[in-house]
Amino acid sequence: QVQLVESGGGLVQAGGSLRLSCAASGRTLSNYAMGWFRQAPGKEREIVTAINWSGDITYYAEFVKGRFTMSRDNAKNSVALQMNSLKPEDTAVYYCAADPHHPPKAVVTTVNEYDYWGQGTQVTVSS
Repeated sequence: QVQLVESGGGLVQAGGSLRLSCAASGRTLSNYAMGWFRQAPGKEREIVTAINWSGDITYYAEFVKGRFTMSRDNAKNSVALQMNSLKPEDTAVYYCAADPHHPPKAVVTTVNEYDYWGQGTQVTVSS
């Protein structure tokens, strides 16, 4: 079992920045694909970004390209999401997720393919 705990959410003005962290326990994350998702009220959970085992391959949803950066530190068993130039439409609960089933080069972008989820952290961007 993998336990994931997100932190770093909060209230920020439009144009500001936040850095989310996701710490894992129970298993090493070095052979897990990882992802960040978000869910706004009344909307489905959607992929924000994903990263492969070693961190050299990433995927970004179009709406965050050039603004968000995902990284991982396998030695610290954690992933991070640096969010810059935040917009009110980025307001959502952000979740990190871990998937043990895919090969080392895969980035996983589908909600249903992830086995482990954190509890989420609220990000609110005011206009």
